[in-house]
Amino acid sequence: MIKWTTFFIFAISLTLTSSLECYVCDNQEDNAEKCLNTIKTCEQGEDYCLSEISWGSTPYWTYGAAKQYYVSKRCSTKEKCLRYRDSVMPLCTHIWYQDWKCSECCRGDRCNYYIISGSSRTLLTIFPLFVLLYFL
Repeated sequence: MIKWTTFFIFAISLTLTSSLECYVCDNQEDNAEKCLNTIKTCEQGEDYCLSEISWGSTPYWTYGAAKQYYVSKRCSTKEKCLRYRDSVMPLCTHIWYQDWKCSECCRGDRCNYYIISGSSRTLLTIFPLFVLLYFL
């Protein structure tokens, strides 16, 4: 009887401590291949997935270097993810001739498959313009 009770307690504790899975990659040129095929089981306490997209020149200096996207994804704690997102979002301008960076936090297994890139902020910026144009 004691063995079965121990087994059930062990089985229940395994299901309660299931770990989060996030896609992970570092400074990839797009959201493909490695960013969509590499999955990590997050460490204990890491309960969010963090995605980052940046636009800028290559990391090494070359004259007239073309700008390109860089995508990074990783596991994070809620506090670190939200703090990082809040520090980066003022740089999330999407202006093609400037370097910029955007970040997203999500919660749930493999929730960082897509890169959202601050779409809700863009909508909030554009919506007042539509209202103004409607009344003109």
